[in-house]
Amino acid sequence: MTRLNEEAAGVYVIAVTPFLPDGAIDFDSCDRMVDFYLDAGATGLTVLGMMGEAPKLTVEESRDVVARILERVNAHAKGPVPVVVGVSAPGFAQIATLTEMVMELGAAGVMVAPPGSLKTDDAIVTYYTQVAELIGDVPFVLQDFPLVTGVQIAPKVIARIFNTIPTCVCLKHEDWPGLEKISALRAEGVLDRRISILCGNGGLFLPEEMLRGADGAMTGFAYPEMMVEVVKHHAAGDMDRAQDIFDAYLPLARFEQQPGLGLAIRKYTMAKRGIIAHDALRKPGVSLIAATRAEVDHLIARQEKRLEELN
Repeated sequence: MTRLNEEAAGVYVIAVTPFLPDGAIDFDSCDRMVDFYLDAGATGLTVLGMMGEAPKLTVEESRDVVARILERVNAHAKGPVPVVVGVSAPGFAQIATLTEMVMELGAAGVMVAPPGSLKTDDAIVTYYTQVAELIGDVPFVLQDFPLVTGVQIAPKVIARIFNTIPTCVCLKHEDWPGLEKISALRAEGVLDRRISILCGNGGLFLPEEMLRGADGAMTGFAYPEMMVEVVKHHAAGDMDRAQDIFDAYLPLARFEQQPGLGLAIRKYTMAKRGIIAHDALRKPGVSLIAATRAEVDHLIARQEKRLEELN
């Protein structure tokens, strides 16, 4: 499979990990999910991310999930597409083991978030320098998600990392607020090379992020076709159409972004759509109460009406 590089663009959907009600991995749903994402126009997939419940999997389960997804991606008519695997971990030994394992399986690259222990700019740069030395020539994504990691990475620090580490090829950008960060990184003379910037946060700011210079999205949403269409119409120069499509999905995207409930809402919606068989989260995980499920159902019904009007 082609390795990830600085030209990565489009929509890299963050894949959930489907589970059966007893907590076992639902591999049949993995297959349906991959088919759905590729049929929806995904440029690539990212697995074992924070919204993929990666910390709840054993190393063996992680290997099995990646292997199954890669197998399905390679067999699909619209495949193969690049698959990026999250390998973030507290220690380097696990990062090295996971990276070697998934690259041997055929991954296009890995994604690494900073540990919460990093408190200074120099510590952040040193950490990613050591990551690059650890994983060798494997291309990697820098995941900038301070809302979860607690690590604030200023644009000048991101520039230091990309300007000194050639194997760091993509920024997964999901800072809040973050539009100014994209503009700062795209300013002339900041970076020695053009890097890929793919944005997160469920696509909640995708139209504005594209206008600021992002190359697409690397995030999850129960309706990834929205992100695909927004990126496509932006590339075609039709931002009005991109905004109209985004607006049609905005109530659902907003509802899904609730901290603590977002993944449960996403899985519930995906199960409603028949993409996965169950909306189960592996413990520890929340379950939606009846009132929340009813609110999601209501939003789905209204969204379908808006799409009819839009088309």
